[in-house]
Amino acid sequence: MKRIAVIPAYNEAGRIERVIPGVRKYVDTVIVIDDGSSDATRESAREADVYIRHPVNMGKGLALQTGIEAALQRSADIIVTIDADGQHNPQEIPLLLAALEKGYDLVVGARQLNRNMPVVFRIGNSLLYAAFRQLFQVDIPDTQSGFRAFRAAIYPHIKWSATGYAAETEMLANAGRRHIKCTHVPIQTIYADRYKGTTIIDGVKIFFSMLKWRFLN
Repeated sequence: MKRIAVIPAYNEAGRIERVIPGVRKYVDTVIVIDDGSSDATRESAREADVYIRHPVNMGKGLALQTGIEAALQRSADIIVTIDADGQHNPQEIPLLLAALEKGYDLVVGARQLNRNMPVVFRIGNSLLYAAFRQLFQVDIPDTQSGFRAFRAAIYPHIKWSATGYAAETEMLANAGRRHIKCTHVPIQTIYADRYKGTTIIDGVKIFFSMLKWRFLN
């Protein structure tokens, strides 16, 4: 089984260079998608097996698609996605892979909603989880986690249209509608001094996107 990791990155110089060696221990190929960074992300990602750069920032959803399609071109069987900012522990990749070996098709690393997570994120993630579970009957408590693994064969069935942070939730919504076997495993909650990711505005947009996916698609 060929395992390929996809790491979307936007202005992650000084951080992604610490992520890549940890990821490499568990996969055959590491692909970095530089989503139009204006810093030295390219130099920091020099240890990647494949480096692809978007000329401008296009959003995480499109960066993930670029990376996953590159992985498919390289005959991936299993695709692992992980963020470039060091807020996922690559040593937990085997937890995701073990769940796939049990027969699941898509596994999400779910962060614990504890004091290590900023309170605004705890509240936002809890509300999005409750709404998502009600709308799609899929029990994934951290729908926004970018740390996940899935079988490459299911990609056409979970492919998303969102270009930004809603992509990861839309992936799960598509999986739920198509009855793809999903699960989650608990992972560490790690936050750096600077907080990146979904803002309150992003969270509101994701909620209304959920309603659209559920009732209009």
